[in-house]
Amino acid sequence: MVNKVKSFFEKFYLLIILAILYAPIVLIVIYSFSNSANFNFDQGFTFDGYRAIFDSDKSEGLWDAISNTLIIAAIASLFATLMGSFASIGIFNLKKRTRRIVENVNQFPIINSEIVMAVSLMVFFVTFAFPEGYLRLVIAHIAFCTPYVVLSVLPKLEKMDPSIYEAALDLGASPFKATCKVVIPYIAPSIGSGFVMAFIMSMDDFIITQINKGAATGINTLSTYIYSDARVQGLEPFWYPVFSIIFVIVLAAVLVLNLVRTKKDIKANARGKRL
Repeated sequence: MVNKVKSFFEKFYLLIILAILYAPIVLIVIYSFSNSANFNFDQGFTFDGYRAIFDSDKSEGLWDAISNTLIIAAIASLFATLMGSFASIGIFNLKKRTRRIVENVNQFPIINSEIVMAVSLMVFFVTFAFPEGYLRLVIAHIAFCTPYVVLSVLPKLEKMDPSIYEAALDLGASPFKATCKVVIPYIAPSIGSGFVMAFIMSMDDFIITQINKGAATGINTLSTYIYSDARVQGLEPFWYPVFSIIFVIVLAAVLVLNLVRTKKDIKANARGKRL
């Protein structure tokens, strides 16, 4: 009886947590079919909000913001993934004390207040006369995305059997070739996760982008365009479909990535059992 009560409360607690996390997102998806900013269905169930993404008077600005967001996120996450992956390999091969210090330093941009990060980047760009616009934004996004890639890749490296890398060296491979042929394929799923995380973090950023994009450039990402639009007359009805589409795309990407990783783990476990 005690176990049944305990199991019930555990499941109930889990349901409450899931409801708190996902109920707001579900509501956004539901209201995306209302074509109303007042959270009602006075016009009934309609796809007008989705059509407004393409044919409203703000569509041009919206699509410019979307393209800027995707371009900056793609470039920043690509460089952050490359830098973070190789940095993780370097950190993993440090001595324990040095490694702990570097790992703690890597976490500073994550635990630091975002407004402090934004202002410090602005001071850096002004001091060294970086031109306003895309260059500042890409560098800024690389700076705060790279630590997340490191946090994604390092745990996978810690699970790797070092004898695999040493065996490649014994067979005549150079350290660089052994890294490319052995280490990188092993940590590839974590590299993919790091890329997705960096991409999402870049798309989601507002404060760093808002402060460093430059007032005279006219560049807007999705978050800064939402802010500039909403502060004038509130959220337009088409924003709810935009949010819903972003959520579905991100959810699909995460599910696909997890499915691929699960299949690889199952295959690896099957090979291990056969051996």
